[in-house]
Formats: sequence, structure tokens, C-alpha cells
Amino acid sequence: MSTENEGTAVPPAPSAPPVPVDTPAASVPPEQGVSPGADPVDPHRGTAPSQGPAYPQEPGVSQEGAPTAMLPPVPSGAPEAAGPAPEAGAWPPPPPTTPSYASGGDGGSGDVWGSSYQQPAPKPKSGGRGGLVAAILVAALVAGGVGGGIGYWAADRNDDSTGSTTVAASQSGGDLKRDPGTVATVAATALPSTVTIEAEGSNGEGGTGTGFVFDTQGHILTNNHVVAEAVDSGKLSATFSNGKKYDAEVVGHAQGYDVAVIKLKNAPNDLKPLHLGNSDEIAVGDSTIAIGAPFGLSNTVTTGIISAKNRPVASSDGSAQSKASYMSALQTDASINPGNSGGPLLDANGSVIGINSAIQSSSGGGLGGTSQSGSIGLGFAIPINQAKTVAQQLIKTGKPVYPVIGASVSLEEGTGAKITEQGASGSDAVTPNGPAAKAGLKPGDVITKLDDRVIDSGPTLIGEIWTHKPGDTVKLTYTRDGKQQTAEVTLGQREGDS
Repeated sequence: MSTENEGTAVPPAPSAPPVPVDTPAASVPPEQGVSPGADPVDPHRGTAPSQGPAYPQEPGVSQEGAPTAMLPPVPSGAPEAAGPAPEAGAWPPPPPTTPSYASGGDGGSGDVWGSSYQQPAPKPKSGGRGGLVAAILVAALVAGGVGGGIGYWAADRNDDSTGSTTVAASQSGGDLKRDPGTVATVAATALPSTVTIEAEGSNGEGGTGTGFVFDTQGHILTNNHVVAEAVDSGKLSATFSNGKKYDAEVVGHAQGYDVAVIKLKNAPNDLKPLHLGNSDEIAVGDSTIAIGAPFGLSNTVTTGIISAKNRPVASSDGSAQSKASYMSALQTDASINPGNSGGPLLDANGSVIGINSAIQSSSGGGLGGTSQSGSIGLGFAIPINQAKTVAQQLIKTGKPVYPVIGASVSLEEGTGAKITEQGASGSDAVTPNGPAAKAGLKPGDVITKLDDRVIDSGPTLIGEIWTHKPGDTVKLTYTRDGKQQTAEVTLGQREGDS
């Protein structure tokens, strides 16, 4: 499936700065995403594929040391995110749009998770970053949520009066106490450790996203697409729920994983990192709590459940220079909208189980008249076990490390991931003496399973491989000449996103 990511303007002009809890923020329409194509790519070869018209790379292009599978190209032109919602009861429903990132942005950026903030003086759009688009889950990803409440008046009729109505005020017997484990208790603990991030590039473009405290040294964990605009000579800031704002800098970012770590400048000494849970132990149906800044509304809390696990999702910002991100995601129906990107997805105990990154949205108009639709209950988060490993690597070296199998595969969806007959730029489809070659894999083989995970496409294979570490041994099931075979492959590695 393809999805849009949250971040700068999914899966991926500064936005309105976040405001304290008691002050509403103005929302700005997120930009539209671009749908990726399904051309063949070199998923795990180690060299960056060439750029396509919309997606970061053209089919069949690879780089030495890059992941075995190349990133899927994105067709030119972005689908219209705005439009009338489908009529109630219509069946079958119209096809979903491409998912987008959950950050918000403006000034040439694509759809993002969050609302873009207003610049002091409007600047003409100069062809900035395109909307972040997801490649495998065919849906539009957004981050955030707008909630509503229903109240009521309790009126008592005074028979002794002359027909007047008295409105009875509720009486409290004292301070309200909430049991541990309630959503209110979890939110009260997590909100002080969650920040709203503002990222602005040197060209004045940027957006709003979310992050959370990773350690006491001031490191904040978020999405790559949230801070991408500020990586080169840009500006970053993080605002806590109490309104305190700190400048920040990018420590490291992993475009392929869509994970980034930033560090607060002059960080306070009383930071409280959020407790990290175990995403491998999550079960479908478990309760979830999402925190973020949907459409610029900082410190928003929404709830839901885990709807599915191991959902293959690929996303890109849609520009010719970008590359796709892949994840085997946690799916949740907690309301996530643009601006939620990078925020924590918590379990009922308040432990982080994922990073909210993308959503699938309908093609109708967005909330508040924006062109990007809001949540329709299909949100996706990077499992925290994977994000934690990536974050620790980024803090240690500043560069991500990707596991690879050393083979080019087609990105077309079907019955598996087919190893192409030729690699990028005429290179070998199977890297000589690489992991796949040592395991006996050849061009034309169709990989259908990785361990016990069913593989239906190249992007799905990439996402599953990237949940492992270099040096891990995996069992690949593949077909050759109509016969099923298996092979054990020890994963190699590629360092960096280039």
C-alpha cells in the first residue's frame, strides 16, 4: 500500500508555531501528496537508484551498499486531495488516495503530518518539497485528530415558580481522582515529554510535526520527514506542553526508515524520557493513545486500538530528489492527522510502542476547508523496537545502517518479489559474492516468504528486511521454474542514505 507521511507539507513556508495547551493554533492546509508507481527497483543493492519524474528513483536503479531493493518511482503529478466526500451508502466506495506524511508544511511542500505555520511575510512558492507520498499502502496518510465533545444541560422544573426553568450545576464532592491506567492519567504523564517541532529550511519553507523525549541528554525522537527541510542550514525548534521553547539541531536522520533524532540546545536538566515498550508483544485489539499537533493543534490526545500489525507501507515526498521510506507498520484507528507525524503511539500503560508516521485518507476535502483530508481511522506507526535501534545508531554515528540481501527486485505487487533480470544501470541483478548470491538466488527467482512473513511485492520485502539487523540470518522461500525452494541468507549492510 502507499501512504502519505506526516511532516513538511504524505507517505511525505513555515507553519503556525505551536501554542500552549490553553491557546488554539491556526491551521494551515497541508499540501498534497504524490502517488508512487510500481516499477522495478533495486531494493537492497547498496547504490541509490536514479531519480524518476515524481518518485525518488527510477525503476531498476541501484547503488553500491544500498538496500537490496530500490525505492519505487512515483508517477508525475499529484492526485487531488480535495474534493467532495463520497455519498453515504455509495458502494463500492471510490478508491482511496495515496497516503501522505503526518507533518504539516507549506510553501511548496507536500502533505505533511501537521499544519504549516504562517510566515511573517508571504513568500511565493518556489517549487519546494513535494507532498510526502506513501508507496505500498494505496491511501493518503495524515496526522492528527480533531475531537468533539457532547455535553448536556440538566434542567429541573420548579413547580412552585411561575414557569421559570432552573439549570442545575453539577456538584463535585471534592477533587476528582483517576485510577492509574486511564487515558487521562497516561496523557498527564506523557504530554510533558512530548514536543511540537517547527522546521524551516533555508528557503523559508517548512512545517510542523511532533517528537518526544528519548533520553535525559536532550535527544528527541521524531520522523525524518518532519525535520528534512531543516537538515541543511535550516532552523529547528521544539516547544513543550508548558510553552517552553528550545532551539534544536539534527543529530542524524534515516530517510529510508523515516526516523530522525534532534537534540535540544541548552536542554533543561529535568527531562523525563518516555518509557519505551516492546512493539513485538503488541496484539491486535490492544488500546492505543496518540499524541501530536494535528493541523497545528499542539498537545492533542486521541485514542483507538491496534487494528493490524506488519502492514507494509512505503512513502515518499514525491519530489524527484527524494527516496522512499519503508516500514512494516503498526496500524491503528486512533485519530491521526497532519501534524501528528513523529509523535508517540502509546499503549494503555503509557509506554511508547510506535512513532506515528502516516495515514490513509479519503479524497474529500480536509478539515477546516483544507485540501488534505483528515483521519478516517487508518493510521500507521513505525514499531518502536525498530525506531529505537535506528535512533541509537544515529546518536552514535550520525548515519543509518540498513540490512541488505544484495539483489534487485521488481516493485510490482503480485505473488511475490521477483529478482529482476538486470540491475540498475546495467549492473548485475544479484550482487556477485553478495548475500543472495552466496545463498544461490538467481535472476527470475520470485521470493514469496521471509521467515513466516508472506511477501507479495518488492516494497513488502524491503520493509521486512529492514526490521532486521545486518548479520541476521533469515529464511527466504522462493519459486524457480514453478518449483518452491528455500535458502538461508545472512544479511549484509549499507551505511547511509546515499
